[in-house]
Amino acid sequence: MSSHLAVGLMSGTSLDGVSTALVRLDDDASSAQLVAFRQEPYSAPERGAIIDAIARGGAKDLSLLHVALAERFAGAALQLLAAAKVAPAHLSFVASHGQTVWHEPGRATLQLGDPAVLAERLGVRVVSDFRSRDVAAGGQGAPLVPLADVMLFGHPERGRLLLNLGGMANVTWVPRRGETQGALAFDTGPGVAVIDAVTRRLDPDASYDRDGERARRGRVSAKALAALLADPYFEQAPPKSTGRERFGQAFADRVVELAGVGNDAVATATALTVESVARALERWTPAAAGDELVISGGGAKNPALVEQLAARVRPRPVRSFDELFFDGEAKEAVAFAFLGLLTLLGKPGNLPGATGARGPRVLGHVTPA
Repeated sequence: MSSHLAVGLMSGTSLDGVSTALVRLDDDASSAQLVAFRQEPYSAPERGAIIDAIARGGAKDLSLLHVALAERFAGAALQLLAAAKVAPAHLSFVASHGQTVWHEPGRATLQLGDPAVLAERLGVRVVSDFRSRDVAAGGQGAPLVPLADVMLFGHPERGRLLLNLGGMANVTWVPRRGETQGALAFDTGPGVAVIDAVTRRLDPDASYDRDGERARRGRVSAKALAALLADPYFEQAPPKSTGRERFGQAFADRVVELAGVGNDAVATATALTVESVARALERWTPAAAGDELVISGGGAKNPALVEQLAARVRPRPVRSFDELFFDGEAKEAVAFAFLGLLTLLGKPGNLPGATGARGPRVLGHVTPA
C-alpha cells in the first residue's frame, strides 16, 4: 500500500508553543506513524501577542498576527524537516490547525496562520481551516480530534476513554477502534489554561506550574472550588466545546479573587480541572470502570494533576498515551495530519456525535503548492 508523508502543525489553547509532527499515513488513512516530532515554545512576547489578540485584537493586529504566526509555523516545519533530513519536496501536504483566537460554539470560530504563507515558504499544498465547515453545518466546530481517536487510538477489543489535557480538556469515548457508532466526545472545561494563567499571575516569568510544585505547596479552597464549579458550562450536556473566551484570563483572575493570591490559587485551579473532568466522566460517559482512561497533552506532564485525577476516578485505570503509542504531546499534530489526508481524499473529518453537526462533512480548505 502506498503512503503519504505529511507534516501536522498544531498550536493549541495552552499557548505553550508550536507542535510539528512528521507523519507517514497509509493511502486509505487507516493508520498513522509518527516519524519525527518537535516542539518550539513561544516566547513571552509571542504568547502575550496572542493573548492580546484574543482579548482585544483589532483588524490590523489580527491581520499582522495571521501572517506572523504562519511565518512561525513555516519556520518550525522547516526545522523539523531539517532535523529529520527530509526535503519539503518529499511531502505530500502540510495540515495546519492554526492558532484559535476566537471560538464561539455553534456560531463562529477563527484560527490564524495564513496558509498562503505556509504554501509559499514550504512549496507544498496546505490543508487548513478545519473547524469552520462543521460550525456552518450547525456543529460546535470542536472537538475534532475524536475521529482520530476512534480510527487510530481506540482499543481494538473494548472501550477506551482518551483524555487530552491541553489548554482546554476534552475527552473521547471510543467503544472499539474503528467504531464511530456510539462514540462520544466533548470538552469537559479547562485543562491547563487556567492553571497556567494563575501561575503567571504569581510569577510572570513562569509559563506553567512546573511538575505541579505550586499546587502541591498550596491548599485547595473548598469554598472557591464550589463557586467555580457552579459555572453553567459544567452542567451543560454534550455536544459542547469551550475555549479561552470562557476559561481564560478573566476566569483565572476570579480564581485568584476567590482562593487568594499564592499557591492556594494554583492548587484550587488544579483541583478545578480534576473535579470538572471527573464529574464529566461520571455524568456523560459509560460507567464501565474497567475501561481505561488514557491521558495526553501538556497536563499529562504535571504529576500533581495526574495523581489527583487518578485518585479521583479510581477504580478506573489511568494510563499514559506515551506508553501505548508515542509522545502524547505529538498527538494533536498527528491527528490533524490524519484529518488533512481525509480532506484530500474527500472524506468527512468530523464526528457529528461529538460536534453536533447536522451530518458528516469534508473539512478544511486546500491551498495549492
